[in-house]
Amino acid sequence: ASSTPAKHFVWDSPYSRSNGTPEISAVDVGRIVMGYGAAVECGVEIDAPCQEVFDVIHDYGIRLRWDTLLSKACIVDRSTEAGLGVRTLCVGRSAVASLGMETVYISFDRPRVAAVRMKRGPWFIADFAASIRHTALAPGAENRSRVIYKFQIRARPRLLRAVLDPLLRLVFQRETCKSH
Repeated sequence: ASSTPAKHFVWDSPYSRSNGTPEISAVDVGRIVMGYGAAVECGVEIDAPCQEVFDVIHDYGIRLRWDTLLSKACIVDRSTEAGLGVRTLCVGRSAVASLGMETVYISFDRPRVAAVRMKRGPWFIADFAASIRHTALAPGAENRSRVIYKFQIRARPRLLRAVLDPLLRLVFQRETCKSH
């Protein structure tokens, strides 16, 4: 099966390529969005090919069948499937996550990587961004892949970030990594 070429999301940003266009790639997303604070990363190996895993993870019609951390997951704009620029809402089961978070896909390169950034969320989260990267484990092992989930989170108020950022990272890491 062939994969679609990498898509780029144009957004209002001071970041631009050397030719002056404000398009960003998945690599740029990592540098820009993940550029503050410490990133948290969780990985898991799965007995399925990258494309299949990517499609299942980003299919909001079946998301709650496998994502035990969420009580609600849906696309909130008029899109019918996840993709570049699509807005989604995820509401967690835990007390912290039950307030919900609306995100937008800022990168969508099937079946390699997708990244989201928070548009709206709980009052105590100033910013959140995450990426999910898919890689085949080894040549000849196409039916086995690794999924790496990486996120950054910043708290508000700003004056308390030195205390709250590590706490939020710990809470989100425990919730995310316990699911596999």
